[in-house]
Amino acid sequence: MALTEPIDHALALLKRQAVLETGLRQPGGIRVTEERELYALRHQLQRYPEAVSAILQTASNLHRPVDSLAPQDVRNFS
Repeated sequence: MALTEPIDHALALLKRQAVLETGLRQPGGIRVTEERELYALRHQLQRYPEAVSAILQTASNLHRPVDSLAPQDVRNFS
């Protein structure tokens, strides 16, 4: 499948996004550098709309959070 590499990269970005967003909700929040990283990360994810869609659909279908998925889960479900 042509999405293999984008899926791997997009899934890694989504997992990092989850970590950063969790940090936002913690007491004290996150530092400005992490907030900038989150912004840049979201911008990078826009380059992989098909992969992000496949990942989100897989997470929904498996009733699991995105950060618990492995690339193979997405490939097996797509």
